[in-house]
Amino acid sequence: RSTDYGTTYEKLNDKVGLKTVLSYLYVSPTNKRKIMLLSDPEIESSILISSDEGATYQKYRLNFYIQSLLFHPKQEEWILAYSLDQKLYSSMDFGRKWQLMHERVTPNRFYWSVTGLDKEPDLVHMEARTADGHTHYLTCRIQDCSETKRSGPFSRSIDISSLVVQDEYIFIQVTAGGRANYYVSYRREPFAQIKLPKYSLPKDMHIISTDENQVFAAVQEWNQNDTYNLYISDTRGVYFTLALENVKSSRGLEGNIIIDLYEVAGIKGIFLANRKIDDQIKTFITYNKGRDWRLLQAPDTDLRGEPVVCQLPFCSLHLHLQLSENPYSSGSISSKETAPGLLVATGNIGSELSYTDVGMFISSDAGNSWRQIFEEEYNVWFLDWGGALVAMKHTSVPIRHMWVSFDEGRSWSKYSFTSTPLFVDGSLVDPGIETQIMTVFGHFSLRSEWQLIKVDYKSIFSRRCNKDDYQTWHLHNQGEPCVMGERKIYKKRKPGAQCSLGRDYSQTVVSEPCVCGQGDFECDYGYERHSNNQCVPAFWFSSSSLSKDCSVGQSYLNSTGYRRIVSNNCTDGLREKYMAKMEKCPGKAPRGLHILTTDGKLITEQGHNATFIILMEEGDLQRTNIQLDFGDGIAVSYANFSPVEDGIRHVYKSAGIFQVTAYAENSLGSDTAVLFLHVVCPVEHIHLSVPFVAIRNKDVNITAVVWPSQAGTLTYFWWFGNSTKPLITLESSISYIFAVEGMNTVTVQVAAGNTLIQDTKEIAVHEYFQSQLLSFSPNLDYHNPDIPEWRQDIGKVIKRALAQVTGIPDEQILVAVFPGLPTSAELFILPHKNITERRKSSEADLEQVVEILFNALNQNLVQFELKPGVEVIVYVTQLTLAPLVDSSTGHSSSAMLMLLSVVFVGLAVFLIYKFKRKIPWINIYAQVQHDKEQEMIGSVSQSENAPKITLSEFTDPEELMDKELDTRVMGSISTIANSESTKEIPNCTSV
Repeated sequence: RSTDYGTTYEKLNDKVGLKTVLSYLYVSPTNKRKIMLLSDPEIESSILISSDEGATYQKYRLNFYIQSLLFHPKQEEWILAYSLDQKLYSSMDFGRKWQLMHERVTPNRFYWSVTGLDKEPDLVHMEARTADGHTHYLTCRIQDCSETKRSGPFSRSIDISSLVVQDEYIFIQVTAGGRANYYVSYRREPFAQIKLPKYSLPKDMHIISTDENQVFAAVQEWNQNDTYNLYISDTRGVYFTLALENVKSSRGLEGNIIIDLYEVAGIKGIFLANRKIDDQIKTFITYNKGRDWRLLQAPDTDLRGEPVVCQLPFCSLHLHLQLSENPYSSGSISSKETAPGLLVATGNIGSELSYTDVGMFISSDAGNSWRQIFEEEYNVWFLDWGGALVAMKHTSVPIRHMWVSFDEGRSWSKYSFTSTPLFVDGSLVDPGIETQIMTVFGHFSLRSEWQLIKVDYKSIFSRRCNKDDYQTWHLHNQGEPCVMGERKIYKKRKPGAQCSLGRDYSQTVVSEPCVCGQGDFECDYGYERHSNNQCVPAFWFSSSSLSKDCSVGQSYLNSTGYRRIVSNNCTDGLREKYMAKMEKCPGKAPRGLHILTTDGKLITEQGHNATFIILMEEGDLQRTNIQLDFGDGIAVSYANFSPVEDGIRHVYKSAGIFQVTAYAENSLGSDTAVLFLHVVCPVEHIHLSVPFVAIRNKDVNITAVVWPSQAGTLTYFWWFGNSTKPLITLESSISYIFAVEGMNTVTVQVAAGNTLIQDTKEIAVHEYFQSQLLSFSPNLDYHNPDIPEWRQDIGKVIKRALAQVTGIPDEQILVAVFPGLPTSAELFILPHKNITERRKSSEADLEQVVEILFNALNQNLVQFELKPGVEVIVYVTQLTLAPLVDSSTGHSSSAMLMLLSVVFVGLAVFLIYKFKRKIPWINIYAQVQHDKEQEMIGSVSQSENAPKITLSEFTDPEELMDKELDTRVMGSISTIANSESTKEIPNCTSV
């Protein structure tokens, strides 16, 4: 720490802690005595506070890690801290205690209140994600930012990283229907949509300046990539007109957009811009805030005094306008509020801007004329109110000298600031306006430590300036003395006067207004300036649109095509002719009615707020009745537009597609707008219901069962086998023909709103097969948890037991255990994979396999040990679901057998009902059948003529069972692969 401008330094390691690692230093902008140091977050989270300009420190530990700080512009104790995990904290005692304000805050999108505009000085503007997942503009006070105390000045969600609070203006962006819409609030009034030319169709917007009650904005339009158009607004920041097209843009070191536009300090209305014309970059200047632009006149002579042959428009001066991202260099262009009219910049003379052949140029008359001061690039700093200039070569090699000028760069004196050449890393210039001291830091070699060199210029200022050392300078634009509607005369030091101005120096400015001329007016919104300098309405513009928000009995400003440039101070002259006139609002019928949702989406969730915005292009807002029909039997009406400006909220209690209709009517006419809104219930689970075995080259019905069942409009994506392109349906079932034998994969995805879930199953496909229902000894039910994993494992155990007892190969046996109790399963007997070509003998072989299996099952030979002491026996259930399924056309005997079975079962049902007797195997069969039919479990017939019995052909099992019959049917979803059991499929409409 140094208290004598770097002459001596005191080491502070013991005062901040010998093991403390620091990452950043902040100085309070309102009290330079207060300093805050941040520790390295990788080591610890703490801050060190000093109230005596860094002489002593107090250390405070934090429970969060600071990423950045924002000091209050007026209150020195108030600070906002942004953490690494996107939380915003506040402190009212310069960081000693912190309070959490909000989570999920967007980086660099939080602002302090603006004095004179916000009612509370401790109000904070912020952009944050709220509980609904959307980004919103919020405000709250730093010590009371609970959810109930926050307010949302803009009712709808906004685009992320779009909030800008600057001077009198607040800007936000909302993208709807793929188009970006920009909104502005002037002096905290309600937000209004920014009006750009109709077909600008902006992709991006940057706020360049909000000085003097006007907005300068850079807009990248739909057909631009590396350029932006400059627009200038009216006072409220709503209506924008084009100022300059195709201004060069680039990206900074951190990916930020940089616009090649520079505002000259000290004189209002003067801007420099680099414009792209026919793939060439040229520098232009304006003296009336963008109304008129011209190329820069090149110097008359070069450094050697030789004439420069350079004729406009083929040759001019071009400047580098990007401000330096390095705070320790002067940048490529520089001007100071304290030195009006003086500009120093890097550039070149020629037909376009160059990045190789560059030199240094200076202007003493606000850009009217220029002189070259160096042939290479230099850093140039202003000393003593701009009375002296210091230049240091911008180079990667070590240097020893610097140059000083007292006559605005006309002559330079060379000084040595070090005996040993120094690799200069940067320079620190005291920010005071009477700066006469500079600290240069660098290193003597690539391995040496940093060197700090103090350069004190006080000795070269021989004396204090007196009245004879000053002269007057008249601001002008190529000889025209009226700039921005007034004549200005500045007092400045005479070139060559080697005297210091001192702290009490005052810029004496004489200013008087000019008579308004045409150059003091610009084309109004919707008008374009033609070659004859007249403002003509654009082809898309109708002057009636300016009164579209106007009510009968009120007045509005009817433009004459011109508007006076904001902050222009001219009087009289053409002012009366070009000023907009107040006119009575005409009555208008509603026209251009639009209805949209706040987030621009046509989908919402059931049970959540859906907010609708109604917009009208033309019509009397105060005398137009509005009706909104939500399409679900509920409608609302309003006498005028005032209650609906913040949106109309509605909660849908059921899923579906609803036609939302807005109707506007007044005494002159009516208009209607319609929106179709998809209301969905989030899909939480999907089960793919498929048969375990299917016949090759025959239709297979496949169903996706979703939970909840009333989820609204769903889209299904189906993949079969190795297909990479899905079949897309709106139905939950699909019919498919498998052409390849073996295991085939089926995958389905279900999309509902933003939710996408998936299930996958496998189907065994064969030419023919047989199947049989299996039941088990009652002790298995006690150990059945009724979950998919258990059923899969038990199926494998049964299959292994069958194979061991009968010697039949594993690939010919497939066992699927059903969900629910009593435990039951289906046995599939498949043909051997190597003999399917010999159809007749294969069928005979299959019959033989079936006989072997049935004999083993009927003799109770198939059993397995579930756990020590628990033996489970596998039985054949009395009824067969599908005795033989294949591709042949005639099965009259099987059909007759099945018909007799139906008759028999019908008789049995009657007896059960009549005598209320319990028949166990009927009980098992009925309950299993009920589960199986819900899930489409079982075999799939290859022919419509093949016999098949389903539960629908029987009487409802509940009508058959006695009230004492207490069976536990749990679940309704099963699969041979991964699956889940669900107790019930609830209806989502129960809100």
